[in-house]
Amino acid sequence: MVKYKDETLDRTFAALSDPTRRALLARLGDQDSLSVSKLAQPFAMSLPAIMKHLDVLSDAGLIAREKTGRTVACRLTARPMEQAMNWLNHYARFWSENLDRLAAFVEEDPWPTNLLPPSLTPTSPRAQASPSRAVSARGRRKSTPRGPSRKT
Repeated sequence: MVKYKDETLDRTFAALSDPTRRALLARLGDQDSLSVSKLAQPFAMSLPAIMKHLDVLSDAGLIAREKTGRTVACRLTARPMEQAMNWLNHYARFWSENLDRLAAFVEEDPWPTNLLPPSLTPTSPRAQASPSRAVSARGRRKSTPRGPSRKT
């Protein structure tokens, strides 16, 4: 199994769990570096709220901030995202292999007709209808009258 520092992955996935933070990262992905004010422009929230989101992204190591004079610029950093992608790829391989085995098993042999009840063999007229209807028609019971409804 792939070993990672749990704290790093936890912070990365926690930071990525918010749609605003993902949108901020997407904007930073389009350009090399953006000032905080330009980064915040399209969002309908206050600059302090954007700063809190940037703090979470910075704590997770997903962005780096550089101050030049009075301007703070942000840029993407790749290391935490690489670790998260490696972790996800490990489990993607696991699920792909298991789903491939399941597909091979299902496609391997058709269901043997000698195990079906005679009324549901492919040549019987009842099998032509929906099998669920054929089974439920036999065991259908009359329903009891509906009881008084409870008013709330």
